Amino acid sequence: MSDLKWKGNWNVVKGKVKQEYADLTDDDLMYEEGQEDELIGRLQQRTGKARDEVVDWLNSL
Repeated sequence: MSDLKWKGNWNVVKGKVKQEYADLTDDDLMYEEGQEDELIGRLQQRTGKARDEVVDWLNSL
């Protein structure tokens, strides 16, 4: 998972994600170290994007 650039700046990225997808809840965006796959899975379900799309999107924020 070393390709995840947003791990250190999650609070900033979380704010940008909420601006783009206002219907996402804090529970949807809960991030804990080591549980990146769960977060990405929740975002996939809520946004309808593929895993690679979610990771690329998060890395671009």
